[in-house]
Amino acid sequence: MSPPFNSRLTNSSSSSLVERQKQKLPELTITCLFMEELQTSLRAHGLTVSSLPDKGRSLFATKDFYPGEIIISQEPFVCVPNNSLTESRCDGCFSKSNLKKCSACQVVWYCGSTCQKLEWKLHRLECQALAKLNKERRKSVTPTIRMMVKLYLRRKLQNENVIPVTAIDNYNLVEALVSHMSDIDEKQLVLYAQMANLVKLILERPDIDIKEIAENFSKFACNAHSICDSELRPLGTGLYPVVSIINHSCLPNAVLVFEGRLAVVRAVQHIPKNSEGQYDDIQESAILEGYRCRDNRCSGFLLRESDDKGFVCQQCGLIRNKEEIRKIASDIKALSDKALKSTSSGNLQEAIILYKSIEKLQKEVCHPFSISLMPIREKLLEILMQLEEWKEALAVCRLTIPVYERVYPGFHPLLGLQYYSCGKLEWLLGETDDAIKSFTKAIDVLRITHGTNTLFMKELLMKLEEARSEASFKLSFRE
Repeated sequence: MSPPFNSRLTNSSSSSLVERQKQKLPELTITCLFMEELQTSLRAHGLTVSSLPDKGRSLFATKDFYPGEIIISQEPFVCVPNNSLTESRCDGCFSKSNLKKCSACQVVWYCGSTCQKLEWKLHRLECQALAKLNKERRKSVTPTIRMMVKLYLRRKLQNENVIPVTAIDNYNLVEALVSHMSDIDEKQLVLYAQMANLVKLILERPDIDIKEIAENFSKFACNAHSICDSELRPLGTGLYPVVSIINHSCLPNAVLVFEGRLAVVRAVQHIPKNSEGQYDDIQESAILEGYRCRDNRCSGFLLRESDDKGFVCQQCGLIRNKEEIRKIASDIKALSDKALKSTSSGNLQEAIILYKSIEKLQKEVCHPFSISLMPIREKLLEILMQLEEWKEALAVCRLTIPVYERVYPGFHPLLGLQYYSCGKLEWLLGETDDAIKSFTKAIDVLRITHGTNTLFMKELLMKLEEARSEASFKLSFRE
């Protein structure tokens, strides 16, 4: 397994990016220089950046990568926890335990001195800026606003050599990210402009252009990643400029997981040398996203007729009327609105009845392997778990597995975590043999996506051993 991607340039070249900017070299020259240094750093890890039509910059392998192998890892250029009025996390490790608010700015939280010291170089400047705001203005400082403030402060500290610059950790990489500003509607542009004005007010930097800040907000929208825990629950948001070069795919050959704030991309399939490894399959897309045949005995998938009046089954030839599908979709929408209100008001029993009605309607139009069935089943599973209806929760969880296996072939963390959820419910209900099978399947996937040395994986392996011990005890007791 290759080591995490954390190489630094030598001292002379580490400061070269900053020095070149101080010399006010032409922008094109600076871009070429930083791309050259990035390529050199990536090359040592079997990677290269190439430009593709319609995709822009993409990350390619210059050597073979195998399932479970780390392709690249990166610390965030900037990141923030997803704090709200009701929930706060440590700015350093995103923990919710033993939190104390910064006494000066009254915005940022820390779990202890270790995290506070780790963040101090950057927070010292942020703290000074936030402390000047009145109480009402501080309420407007959302996590996204904070992340933008930290972006400019980090650029300042790197320009002043307070924070080191490396080939994979410099503001030039942020400048190179796509923003898709031309695709944004006027309403969103006005919102970005308002947010940019607030950032400029906080920073008290007249030299920073409002348009540049607004464009960076658009870059956040396109490139920032949700930082998740081992079970993929969101904790915060971070900007990882090199990781952002990797293109998304419905059938990925690599997955992104997080170890704390560190973004780790692992191969989940064999990635041959010189490949990016993405493909599309019309039939598979039609099954996963489309409608079912009118004949319940037929397992065919539908494609739209050339005259756009309906959908034709590609197996038996039956035509399904578009108006019929539209009517069912309208009924689903009406029930979904009611279910959302019931959930929001805490009437969970009524919500379960409504979600089951929605699922029944969806099964009339959606292919059995359609991903359209998943959000409702996930919502049902969540509510049933809250109500401790374990048997019914397990039944729903088992229904999701075949679709997960179809959507996420091979190794994918979401598939592994669904096996894990199934195993926990089976073990809770005394179905130990089934739990062992589910935990084993979960481990087979998650050891590839998460590695084997994380606390999460160690706990999962321990659960499997406990389940096996319990099964052995039951067997010996019967004998």
